[in-house]
Amino acid sequence: MAMPFREFFTEYGEAHQYEIQEVVGKGSYGVVAAAVDTHTGEKVAIKKIDNVLEHVSEATRILREIKLLRLLRHPDIVEIKHILLPPCPREFKDIYVVFELMECDLQHVIKANDSLTPEHYQFFLYQLLRGLKFMHTANVFHRDLKPKNILANADCKLKICDFGLARASFGETPSAIFWTDYVATRWYRAPELCGSFYSKYTPAVDIWSIGCIFAEMLTKKPLFPGKNVVHQLDLITDLLGSPSTEAISRIKNDKARRYLSSMKNKSPIPLSQKFPDIDPLALRLLERLIAFDPKDRPSAEEALAHPYFLGLANKEHEPSARPISKFEFDFERKKLAKEDIRELIYREILEYHPQMLQEYLHGTDNTSFLYPRIQLSNGMIMGLVDRPRSQQHCLLDFLFWMDELVLDRFLVSDTC
Repeated sequence: MAMPFREFFTEYGEAHQYEIQEVVGKGSYGVVAAAVDTHTGEKVAIKKIDNVLEHVSEATRILREIKLLRLLRHPDIVEIKHILLPPCPREFKDIYVVFELMECDLQHVIKANDSLTPEHYQFFLYQLLRGLKFMHTANVFHRDLKPKNILANADCKLKICDFGLARASFGETPSAIFWTDYVATRWYRAPELCGSFYSKYTPAVDIWSIGCIFAEMLTKKPLFPGKNVVHQLDLITDLLGSPSTEAISRIKNDKARRYLSSMKNKSPIPLSQKFPDIDPLALRLLERLIAFDPKDRPSAEEALAHPYFLGLANKEHEPSARPISKFEFDFERKKLAKEDIRELIYREILEYHPQMLQEYLHGTDNTSFLYPRIQLSNGMIMGLVDRPRSQQHCLLDFLFWMDELVLDRFLVSDTC
């Protein structure tokens, strides 16, 4: 029986467009409900995020995720179809994000399905690497890949989700340094990150995670279910053998580095010996994906070219992305107040309301933000707004950047 929308929505005018079916998930963020878009008949998932601005750090994470999912549109990455317009732009507390509806996650598939074949595993991995290639060529690292963050349908379609911990790199090489207190569930965390809070990230950290997920698909058990950092390193080296001195030097955590250096020499266990019933080509690729030294792991593009995918891989269906502009994530380098984040989230919501976006950029809407609204000359703003829709995603943060760099050329408005 459908749930009355009033039990789910709070004063959102667009709520009447959706018929809520049932709650399919709950968490600290809020609730997810399955629904039907009454305009199209399409089944969707609506994620209600409660008190989005209660903590600036969490609001920043939400902003980052909805922005990345808009920029990374790809068949193997979950799609945001719409974000409901809040009734009061300056006072909204909750946001409603409409996703395509997926039936379950990969963790459920691995645990509950005994009828999967080697062809299923091959197709699953192919989709994950294809999505990862697109993400990495945009210079984005997911940093929290695990079975629960991969959605699945009965037709074997997978989609990567949960980009709250993802980061974009803006250097000449695809790597970045982040200070963070949490990156990836331990079982899927690359060894160079074990115990590390300050780390240089490369695409290889996601490749390791994909390797662990692939092994779990093949065996139905986590490959390295460590209870703590030391146990994690023990499990990894028990299988892969003692790492080289050069590989140990890439470990950022001093204690982990010393522990590995003092460890007695271990010989690697051939994967064919540990998993004798698995396709040798699959094991050959797995061996590369979980190489201890990140330099020995393939890129997603290289992995897609592996003989394991012969007959399945098709370069025409494996697109690359353009690197994301650093102006999209200028907010990451600023100390922003709650109201600043509110406006940036509102700007992002307007991407799904094109007419209101243009009114906002022209300053003809009825909102009344104080920060960081900019008034541009008519000629300049028309040149920006009239660009193709596919290019307009750069507009909002471009204006934000212009506000900071050339403030003397513009007037900051205290009204809309």
